[in-house]
Amino acid sequence: MRCLDYASSFICHPAPVNSVRFWVESRTRIVDDRNGGSTDFYQCASCKSENTFGEKDLFYKDNYDFLPIIGGGRYLIFRRKARLNADYRTVREKMEAWGEPILKLREAATTTVLDTWEKIRDATAAATPIVSQTEIMHVGTGLRAIIECPVKTMNISQEHRRYQVDTGPIAFPDLSQRCDPLINCLSLAFIAFNAPHFADFVIEQPTPVVEDGQEKCKIYHYSSPISLLAKNALFALG
Repeated sequence: MRCLDYASSFICHPAPVNSVRFWVESRTRIVDDRNGGSTDFYQCASCKSENTFGEKDLFYKDNYDFLPIIGGGRYLIFRRKARLNADYRTVREKMEAWGEPILKLREAATTTVLDTWEKIRDATAAATPIVSQTEIMHVGTGLRAIIECPVKTMNISQEHRRYQVDTGPIAFPDLSQRCDPLINCLSLAFIAFNAPHFADFVIEQPTPVVEDGQEKCKIYHYSSPISLLAKNALFALG
């Protein structure tokens, strides 16, 4: 899978009423090893709920984060409010107000594999764009996934010769089940890794707010980290 140039990859829509354009923040390719098929899902940047093209009051008072994932002929829309809301996630085949999505994706012109600590250190210090690819799999279902994203935060320890990626959100796939439609297996998550053989994820989900040992309420938050065997690779662009 050739890396996307995330600085110039977008999904556009042609509807005259709202030709909305979304910036692509990550890509998750799910591969079915039983039939050889694959599907790409594009997680787009978050925005806030808005009174689009209004004369005034452009943000809704009961505001929420709005984030789409597009792929497999469907939209997965996340609406995160300040409380647990029933429409936190919805799946739709079409967004009539936008028209059919047009993928304006650009692959990186050149990439360099960062396969040593020295290469990772030098690319980080040079402010070179870096993209990560993390492959995970589930033997029982025969599903694999490659999660690709631009590395937004990179930690470098000169003293200990270590690195650590911390970035997100990404579209995290639950490969333990065969969902229909496939887009239903995706959740929002952040990814961290500092070695080639495992990755940790923290997934957005209902999370208790606890004060003085008592649960006050629940909100959608990134919580309950998990660690998975993985194959991680880093690429410098340009």
